Amino acid sequence: MDKLLDDKVVFITGAGRGIGAAAARLFAAEGARLMLAARTESELAAVAKETDARYVVCDLADPDSVRAGVDRTVAEYGRLDAAFNNGAIGQPPGPMDGLSQESFDQVYAVNLRGVWSAIVAEVTAIRATAGRGSIVNTSSVGGFAGNPALPAYGATKRAVNSLTESAAITYGPENIRVNAIAPGTTLTEMLQDWDRATPGVIDGLNARTPLGRGADPSEVAQAAAWLLSDRASYVTGAVLRVDGGLGV
Repeated sequence: MDKLLDDKVVFITGAGRGIGAAAARLFAAEGARLMLAARTESELAAVAKETDARYVVCDLADPDSVRAGVDRTVAEYGRLDAAFNNGAIGQPPGPMDGLSQESFDQVYAVNLRGVWSAIVAEVTAIRATAGRGSIVNTSSVGGFAGNPALPAYGATKRAVNSLTESAAITYGPENIRVNAIAPGTTLTEMLQDWDRATPGVIDGLNARTPLGRGADPSEVAQAAAWLLSDRASYVTGAVLRVDGGLGV
């Protein structure tokens, strides 16, 4: 069987660690040519070396930086076929009235406006080069219901679902598919930070998960790879739960 992403040029945000780094390793093994983007150059350089990829330092809170990252991809490879908008930041866990406006604005700027900016830049690049393509955004099961511990994070992830659906309707006629994945308990640095701030969070989430455990980031990356690939050619506007049954 052909490799899942054979010869596709893929732009990945949040590629320095967690799900993004796992995606880089998987996508490279599946034949993709990669441009990795994140804020921390040392992490990016390490993943790029491991995956024979190129990288660009990119701040999702800065729309100009996002556009520059996508433009760099086209300059390096000549086209853009697909993008995985995975980059995000968390928030200090706690109730709404305990979160500063500055922290809320930062979560919004990265998790929502950053995805908006990325989709716009990626659609422009796909339209001008490959002519058809696929985009996957990383949402979260925390965006499907009220999230009293992470209200700003949950709100932005629910908005990402709406952006995904709107983009799928808008760009489907151009053969550009847009989907999202909604991970559950995934053993990333972000989740470990939450568990340190609120000890027992991971154990509590695992107790509510039918599969009884958290996911390795590589398991979540598998879902993104399939949605980006031509094997998902009739799937658009979907928000795919990758949560071990947590949301059931």
